Amino acid sequence: MARTNEPFEGIIMNVRNYRERDQLVKILTDKIGPAMFLVLGARRKNFKLAADILPFTHGRYVGWLSPDKLNYIVTAQETHQFRHLGDDIDANAYATYLLELVDRAFDDGHAIGAWFDQVMAALQLIDDGQDPQIVVNVLEVQLLIRFGVMPEWRHCVICGENTKLMDYSEAYGGLLCVNHWDQDPHRLHLDAKTVNYLRFFATLNLQQVNQIQVAPLVKRNLRWALDKIYGDQVGLRLKSKRFIDQMAEWDQALKNGPEK
Repeated sequence: MARTNEPFEGIIMNVRNYRERDQLVKILTDKIGPAMFLVLGARRKNFKLAADILPFTHGRYVGWLSPDKLNYIVTAQETHQFRHLGDDIDANAYATYLLELVDRAFDDGHAIGAWFDQVMAALQLIDDGQDPQIVVNVLEVQLLIRFGVMPEWRHCVICGENTKLMDYSEAYGGLLCVNHWDQDPHRLHLDAKTVNYLRFFATLNLQQVNQIQVAPLVKRNLRWALDKIYGDQVGLRLKSKRFIDQMAEWDQALKNGPEK
């Protein structure tokens, strides 16, 4: 693919200063997936595209695109910011983690197809005030395949049963029905609701979701299960995820009150 000057849709993932006056802007694009753009003069006062390249901005841009070289933004046609992501610390933390996870899941310079719309829908739901953890949990389940982990969520991996009580087995790479729980004493021992949500999340199209409500106990179990799967089977521990974990510890400490 030759370098061309063309329009593309993008989500600003992160920005960092480069040299004295420029910035490197990572953008999730609909044309070539995640890509690094050099924005010349971005640190100058009154730079005309300053608002268009802030993190958590979505819009249409025009630029020089190349799958294997540095890219350049020529102009922005229409952009808007996800305002809630900048104002709410929880929403911001989960959105940051989501974009970092997506950045790790896909190679720069390669189109990601329908994944772009799924990520866009996730950010929009979080920005609309929906539970950020659950929205991100959906993408965590679906992105496992991008890290080489392909859990069988449809039925028991041993007998094909799909209606009985199920639990997740890391050793078997998917669900075990109650008839085969004895095959893996180290299965995750998840409750039925948590397993059903994991199965549901595996095929959920976020573009068709308007509202999300999950009970607090199930939320905790979902978080524990996905943290364990990502830790054990993916081996991925992102800085943005550690910050979310720290926030949870702070919240718990506040609920418990001062030590006696």
